[in-house]
Amino acid sequence: MPMLAAAGWRVQAFSRQTQASGQVGSADEPVVFRTLPMTGSEEAGHGDVRIPDWVCLAPLWVLPEYFPMLASYKARRVVALGSTSIFTKQDSRYMAEQNTAGKLSNGEQRFIEWAEANRIEWVILRPTLIYGLGRDRNICEIAKFISRFGFFPLLGAAQGLRQPVHVEDVAKACLAALQSPLAVNHAYNISGAESLPYREMVRRIFGAMNKPERFVNIPIIVFRAAIACLRLFPGFRDWTAGMAERMNSDLIFDHSD
Repeated sequence: MPMLAAAGWRVQAFSRQTQASGQVGSADEPVVFRTLPMTGSEEAGHGDVRIPDWVCLAPLWVLPEYFPMLASYKARRVVALGSTSIFTKQDSRYMAEQNTAGKLSNGEQRFIEWAEANRIEWVILRPTLIYGLGRDRNICEIAKFISRFGFFPLLGAAQGLRQPVHVEDVAKACLAALQSPLAVNHAYNISGAESLPYREMVRRIFGAMNKPERFVNIPIIVFRAAIACLRLFPGFRDWTAGMAERMNSDLIFDHSD
């Protein structure tokens, strides 16, 4: 929102949580918050009110529920944030992860079909592992584990490559997708500039926390049992054994386009 406001956009932000409208960053133009209805059909019909450009940061499979709302605001271009999990989890042995990949794929397909049927420009951005500002659910989850237990478990050598992408770079990509006439009607994988092994990524987290590196190699059968116990703790309920099994898989994507 600060990037949009600083670039001269008039911003209306829709959230299910009540937010106070006001200044964002150093921009003079205030950001207006609106309460997002549970489904888009509840807020259809806006007469002459027009909001042509949209960024959807909700899970992509939620977006189809709001097609009527977007149409009522006379949307012209919609940038939607997906995930490279659509590829990395589609062949997972765990049904929950397969379901996530399936929902992402279905959401993308429905979004594209709706946009093209209504002559609305669409852009899909699929970031890799997002981190930054101390609020992500990737790097911060690892840091939380290290802070709580003083070590981090690894499966094997944990040399699978990762491309962490900073949240500010994701925001810049969203802004660029709103502005670029060349970006429309395409899906893009957006990954961090650096590829590094999983173990090195965790090592840097130890360093950023000024904590000694303590790695414990754990067999996969023990990993599965440990994660089942870990999920009992608040903040770790989204952890799966699949996360451990992918420590030795390369999850990297070309972002040249």
